[in-house]
Amino acid sequence: MSQQSAETHQSVAAGPVHTAPRVVAVANQKGGVGKTTTAINLATALALSGKRVLLIDLDPQGNASTGLGVARDVRGVGTYALLAGSPPPHTLLRDTGIENLGLIPATDDLIGADMEFAGSAGRERLVANAIGEPTFAGLFDYVFIDCPPGIGLLSLNALVAASQVLIPLQCEFLALEGVAQMMRTIDLVRRSLNPALRMGGIVLTMVDRRNNLSQAVVADVRGYFRERVLETTIPRNVRISEAPSHGKPILLYDFRSPGAQAYVALAGEFLRRERAMVGEVAR
Repeated sequence: MSQQSAETHQSVAAGPVHTAPRVVAVANQKGGVGKTTTAINLATALALSGKRVLLIDLDPQGNASTGLGVARDVRGVGTYALLAGSPPPHTLLRDTGIENLGLIPATDDLIGADMEFAGSAGRERLVANAIGEPTFAGLFDYVFIDCPPGIGLLSLNALVAASQVLIPLQCEFLALEGVAQMMRTIDLVRRSLNPALRMGGIVLTMVDRRNNLSQAVVADVRGYFRERVLETTIPRNVRISEAPSHGKPILLYDFRSPGAQAYVALAGEFLRRERAMVGEVAR
């Protein structure tokens, strides 16, 4: 095990054991809120702690794939094929160079998927059907789905496949509107398509403690959403912004940076919430 893997493993508390993966949609109807950054780095932190993790890049922009160092010209087939149901999902996995972390990348043909699959039978369950295939599901403890901004067919597929939703929220005033819309969408999906879908929490991103507006947004969000907001916040950190251009998560680009340490802490809190969530379901 690498030094970073060992340190992350020590920093992240052991989580619950599942026979089937926990599927986490990382979503927000607003773009530019740190959604992809959170998906990449939370998945990486859990993988380095020993969890078997898959990241599905369901955003046609493919930023999660790029951020993990998988260039467009080497992606082959990816999430479009996952939606199409062929070839088998295990053949779509790409190596990220990170122990325990697999990727199904976004490819250019995903751009028209919303329209192309709109007339398909069971169109909202294409991802759920693919990753629920027994021999595939047993490969992972956690599956993270990086969703595109907005709520189209791709994001809907992620929410129907997911057991919980994480909502990254940039600490700016207008970002609050996206969270309210997202909460309504989650409620609609829960009532009509996926009764098991739960709110995993709101992750405050790009927090600048020197900025009064940022602090005011943090206070407002915590005051309104209360326990739904995770305690760990992700700071505005230049090293986080630099990491994708090097094809690395911040945990590998600069493990000692405040941004990397924040994501290690977030992974620990995520797993503690997971244990509590599983306990509630068991009761």
